[in-house]
Amino acid sequence: MSLHPNPLHSSAQSDIDEIENLMYAAPVLPARPPSPPRASIPVSSTPFVPSNLPPPSYTKPAPPAPPPVAPVLPPISSGGASGDPRPAISVDGFGSPPNTLTEPVWDTVKRDLSRIVSNLKLVVFPNPSREDPGKALRDWDLWGPFFFIVFLGLILSWSASVKKSEVFAVAFAVLAAGAVILTLNVVLLGGHIIFFQSLSLLGYCLFPLDVGALICMLKDNVILKIIVVSITLAWSSWAAYPFMSAAVGPNRKALALYPVFLMYISVGFLIIAID
Repeated sequence: MSLHPNPLHSSAQSDIDEIENLMYAAPVLPARPPSPPRASIPVSSTPFVPSNLPPPSYTKPAPPAPPPVAPVLPPISSGGASGDPRPAISVDGFGSPPNTLTEPVWDTVKRDLSRIVSNLKLVVFPNPSREDPGKALRDWDLWGPFFFIVFLGLILSWSASVKKSEVFAVAFAVLAAGAVILTLNVVLLGGHIIFFQSLSLLGYCLFPLDVGALICMLKDNVILKIIVVSITLAWSSWAAYPFMSAAVGPNRKALALYPVFLMYISVGFLIIAID
C-alpha cells in the first residue's frame, strides 16, 4: 500500500495564491528622508539668565528722627510773677474752664447784666453790627426781654388809678403772648432765625416803649403822651426792622413786619389810654 500526501484543500490553496499575488502586486514606498538636525538649547549651570542691566544700587535708609520734646514750663503761681497782676495760665495755654456753679452770686449777676447791656446796644442803638444782622444777638438771652416786659407791665399798673393788678396781668399776657405769636409767624414764613433768638430780639425792641411809658407816667399830659409814644414807637420799629426783614425772603417782608408794628402800636395806645 503506497502512501501519497494528501493534497491541500482547493479553497486553502486559492487563499494562499491570493496572498502571494497581493504581496507581489503592492507598490514599494520610497524611504523617508532623514529629519534635519535640531538646534541644541544651551544649558547654563547657573539658575539665572545673565542681564546687561547694571545692578540696582542699595542705599541704607536713614534712621527715624526722634520725636520732638515739649519744653517743660515752670508752674506759674496764681498771681503770676512778683508785681504781675495777670491770672494764672495752665501749661497747655488755655487755662481751666470757668465753673459757674461755684462762682459767687454777684459775679453771675454782673455777667448777666453785662450781656443785657451788650445786646441792648446791638439791637436798639446805632452800631456797625446792625448792617449784618447775623453778627448781632449771637449771644442772645431771655433775661433782658423778661425784664423789659415785666418793667412795662409794672409802669402801666402804676399809671392806672384802679385795678392795678389786672392791668399788669393784661399787659404781661399781651406782651408775652404777642412775642411768641410774632416769632411763630416769622418761623412759619420760612425765616432763618432761632425761635428764642427772635423772642429775645422782640423783647429788647420794647426798651424804647419802656422809656416812653416811664416818661408818660411822670408827666400826665395827653399831648406829651402822644408825642413821646410816637417817637418811641418809631424807635422800636426802627430797631426791629433790619433783623426781622433779614430773617425772611424779600417777598415776605410785609407779612413778617406788619404784625410786629401792629403789636407795638397796640402797646403805644395802651400807654396813652391808661390814666
